[in-house]
Amino acid sequence: MTLRSLQQEKPDRLRRRVVKSLLTGVALIFTGLWQRVRAADAALWPRDAFAQKTDSEAIRLLFGKQAEVSDQIKLDAPEIAENGAVVPVSVATTLPDVTAITFVVAQNPFPLAASYKIPAGTLAMVSNRLKMAKTGNVIALVESGGKLYSASKEVKVTIGGCGG
Repeated sequence: MTLRSLQQEKPDRLRRRVVKSLLTGVALIFTGLWQRVRAADAALWPRDAFAQKTDSEAIRLLFGKQAEVSDQIKLDAPEIAENGAVVPVSVATTLPDVTAITFVVAQNPFPLAASYKIPAGTLAMVSNRLKMAKTGNVIALVESGGKLYSASKEVKVTIGGCGG
């Protein structure tokens, strides 16, 4: 396209072409950046821990240490979950220097349900909806100051959420 043909084009049509070109360029740049971010996140994802069939092995692979029970962790979960496909849980703690919060459901086919890295200076509180195959304990793990702490609560499931 030449300069003369652009000058002869109607202003509205020219404006649309310019805006469309700019938006296409921005979309291409954003897509490239997003793919880089996703690739970096995937490299950090603890695939082996999430694939384990036992809670103790998943915890060992994720943290490499045993957890001790703490009364400074507040785990909110329902006593009875009418639908195991959607069990609301939340964790909050007053422990200092929290670096990770993890949910484990021992009775699930894959016990490690969710794991979050907590950035420094962030409020140590996480909410999620978990799937539970059947009645069992929901365990909240909190990594704080290089140590691992836990709290648990039994949730009775009336309809299974993991294919049951």
